[in-house]
Amino acid sequence: MRKKFMMVLALLSAVTIIEVGMGMIWSRDESMKDILKYTFIILTLVKAGYITMIFMHLGDEKKSFQWTVLAPYFVLIGYLIFICLVEATYAGGTRPGIENYFGF
Repeated sequence: MRKKFMMVLALLSAVTIIEVGMGMIWSRDESMKDILKYTFIILTLVKAGYITMIFMHLGDEKKSFQWTVLAPYFVLIGYLIFICLVEATYAGGTRPGIENYFGF
């Protein structure tokens, strides 16, 4: 059991070190900001899924049950990220009405 926790610690630490390193190196380059942002989102989802698989003992279940638990999680997180990115483009109350989204 201790070996498993040490492996989890090592893997999550490695992914975090990669994230921090990428942020330190490429955050100043404007052309890399979008790639960096989406890479952080993907790596965060990978870490969250891995934590769920290990600490909720989901890794020991059947694949169909794993997908039943993880798929809604990833869909809802993706939807939340979409909402955050769309809402972040509006400034100072200049948000267009719903008719502009659907072309009414």
